[in-house]
Amino acid sequence: MNQPKERYHAVRKYTEKLCQPLVIEDYGAQPIPDVSPPKWHLAHSTWFFETFLLKKHLKGYSEFDPHYSYLFNSYYEAVGERVLKPNRGNMTRPTVEQVYQYREYVDQSMKELLSSDLDKTQLAILEIGLQHEQQHQELLIYDIKYILGYNPLFPVYDEGFKEYQPENNIQEFIPLEKGNYKIGYEGDGFAFDNERMHHEVHLMGAQISNRLVTNAEYAEFIESGAYADHQFWHSDARAWLEQTAISAPLYWHKIDGDWYHYTLAGLKKIIENAAVMHVSFYEAYAFAEWKGMRLPTEFEWEVAANQLDWGQRWEFTGSAYLPYPGYKKPPGAIGEYNGKFMVNQMVLRGASVATPENHSRKTYRNFFHPHLQWQFNGIRLAKNL
Repeated sequence: MNQPKERYHAVRKYTEKLCQPLVIEDYGAQPIPDVSPPKWHLAHSTWFFETFLLKKHLKGYSEFDPHYSYLFNSYYEAVGERVLKPNRGNMTRPTVEQVYQYREYVDQSMKELLSSDLDKTQLAILEIGLQHEQQHQELLIYDIKYILGYNPLFPVYDEGFKEYQPENNIQEFIPLEKGNYKIGYEGDGFAFDNERMHHEVHLMGAQISNRLVTNAEYAEFIESGAYADHQFWHSDARAWLEQTAISAPLYWHKIDGDWYHYTLAGLKKIIENAAVMHVSFYEAYAFAEWKGMRLPTEFEWEVAANQLDWGQRWEFTGSAYLPYPGYKKPPGAIGEYNGKFMVNQMVLRGASVATPENHSRKTYRNFFHPHLQWQFNGIRLAKNL
């Protein structure tokens, strides 16, 4: 049994499965710069294997199209020039059909490469490529939802896609005692470089909610007028609210006095006791302030993770995305994967209903800018002992 070959095939096919409900017009849409067209995700994840494995390690490999290195590079400065992210939706060519041909071409070449005995370096790059494509699978779901959610018809992507389920637990707070704890990934399995450097941290003690904040609780926050109350918000957040006029989570709509939200199964009335989603860090922080509590730090979250029922939502922490002690970026283009983003972003922990299977662990450090709402994120409260 060739496990790398089977795993490669399974990951690649799942990306294409996510695109099956789309119509051809959906593939090239880019409503905002943060959203990439589905066509681009399909091509970029393919470009990764072509660039970092096939061109370097498969003898006699010939690029599918030399222009694709420029079109589908994302942010890898060491690899060369690229189309700027806000312009990805302008690429009406290559066609969707040509992008699928590109995927098939690269997959056939990868099949040949994976039939040989890969060395340790090649296996490591293969694993990063698969993890990278799984990250894009989740981003693909975010972006498809935004594309369809801003269509005035609120079209259904998949009636069976369940984003919301009731939070049935009565809220309790799990205590974390004051003391020193080990943080970060330790072991022989895969982890990104930003998770490594297993190290000790000191916690002053905290209490962490056993469940996430619900839609009903967040609706109460909205109805209280909290969006207009400066005392709950960072200064940057106030400026963001004034610039955008945002006054509710992304995809929420007030219709005849009731709250509805767009889901991948269509426009639905909110499930009051389901975990709220599509709020920014700014909003999560303000909600915690309104409740007289706070967000857990990423270290508190990791220490408590084994006692939490996590995985519905990426969960905001109060921690800035910074390197662990002793962190060093890997050399070359792969070193651009995480380290260059360690500024002006906040850490989220856990996973979401959009996270691919076997792509989550309690040490995983997700990160986004504090104003973004389109990811599948939620809120878990904490307070001091």
